[in-house]
Amino acid sequence: MKKQIAFLSLTLCSLFIANAQKKTADVLKKLDSQTETYSAIAQEIWNLAEMGYQEEKSSALLQKTLGDAGFSIKKGVAGIPTAFIAEFGSGTPIIAIMGEYDALPGLSQQAVAEKKSAGKAAGHACGHHLFGTASTAAAIAVKDWMTANNTKGTIRFYGTPAEEGGSGKVYMVRAGLFNDVDVALHWHPSSQNAASAGAALANKSAKFRFYGVSAHAAASPEKGRSALDGVEAMNVMINMMREHMPEKARIHYVITDGGKAPNVVPDFAEVYYYARHNTRDVVIDLFDRMVKAAEGAALGTGTTMDYEMIGGTHELLPNLTLQKVMHDNLSKIGGIEYTAEEKAFADKIAVSLGYKKADLNTAKNVQPYKTEAKAFGSTDVGDVSFAVPTVGMGAATWVPGTPAHSWQAVAAGGTSIGKKGMMVAAKTLTLTAIDLFKNKDLVTKAKEEWLERRGPDFKYIPLLGDRAPALDYRN
Repeated sequence: MKKQIAFLSLTLCSLFIANAQKKTADVLKKLDSQTETYSAIAQEIWNLAEMGYQEEKSSALLQKTLGDAGFSIKKGVAGIPTAFIAEFGSGTPIIAIMGEYDALPGLSQQAVAEKKSAGKAAGHACGHHLFGTASTAAAIAVKDWMTANNTKGTIRFYGTPAEEGGSGKVYMVRAGLFNDVDVALHWHPSSQNAASAGAALANKSAKFRFYGVSAHAAASPEKGRSALDGVEAMNVMINMMREHMPEKARIHYVITDGGKAPNVVPDFAEVYYYARHNTRDVVIDLFDRMVKAAEGAALGTGTTMDYEMIGGTHELLPNLTLQKVMHDNLSKIGGIEYTAEEKAFADKIAVSLGYKKADLNTAKNVQPYKTEAKAFGSTDVGDVSFAVPTVGMGAATWVPGTPAHSWQAVAAGGTSIGKKGMMVAAKTLTLTAIDLFKNKDLVTKAKEEWLERRGPDFKYIPLLGDRAPALDYRN
């Protein structure tokens, strides 16, 4: 009798597991069937190409998509009109999936394999139209799985605007919107498929504004005090400072306003600066030195100066417990295959980048798992990673070898190549979130690692201070 009971229990357990696997497979099949729907959403956001904090239509489209799928929507969170939270379910665990949708200024491009402007002010050179859409697709797919399996817990989508320099997520973290989240998931468009440990540089940015006295540059130059001289003096001092800062630090700038006419001494000029490093403490020190250089420049040129903090982000805190799970799921999904037409497009893009042809194996395969990474850029996901255990991945949405923030990235993101990579990300995020709902021990282990890496004395202090969201930073 005991053997019969044990056999029956084992059989029921096997049937339960098989049924759960079937339901997971059904969710992935449904995602496949919705590829055209999500591709159309991504294409519309690509066409809109709205910059940071201006993503009104893009945000509204994702909100409608999630609302129609049964999510409750909180609009305008953290004092940002284009930020929102969509939620389904109740109780724990609370799993968050983040989505971005802002474009970059000055990178308008058609979906063709030659540099050709689309006549717009911006372009999706970082693929955030794909980012936001894939994350939306994943959140809805997880909701469908939860419903099919009568699973308790909460799936949340965080609509996070202005990642490109606007630090949108920082304001959301500062407002406590991630405080009750157990794990946060994200991804990013890329030229390869990878889910190894990530890294990002801490960053502080500001616009330094100099004020002088206008005068006729030829008839009475002695009456004037050039605000542009203040900007240029600051730039000279910052460039000399490069010799005396940590090797891995990065400082870059653009002059956003240098005057209007050569024969008028400019009474206003502005320069926009970034400072980056692997650790936020170094960034804070670099930025303080930059401020002193600006003060000295103003003193030396007889002008006055003030500055406005625009953004500030922490470095990225890795979580290997979660990262291995996401890598395994990405490996299950795999990369993408190019059609003959896509291959012809890819080869032309590759030639424009200095290659003989595209390495399509990079798009087809998943990169080996690594526990360490070198940081190149910055992301406001860094602040989220200090608020909650966070894990991410990259999918091959661009032709292999394509750098981010390039016209080639914009072009590929507007084609079926970008959409195929987007669906790889959507499926991987879906599987990873399901794993977290199914395995509470995994969530516990991730939190333990996160607390250890963050340190017992950690206190969150946003690098951008207490300023209100810089809603007009792209104006």
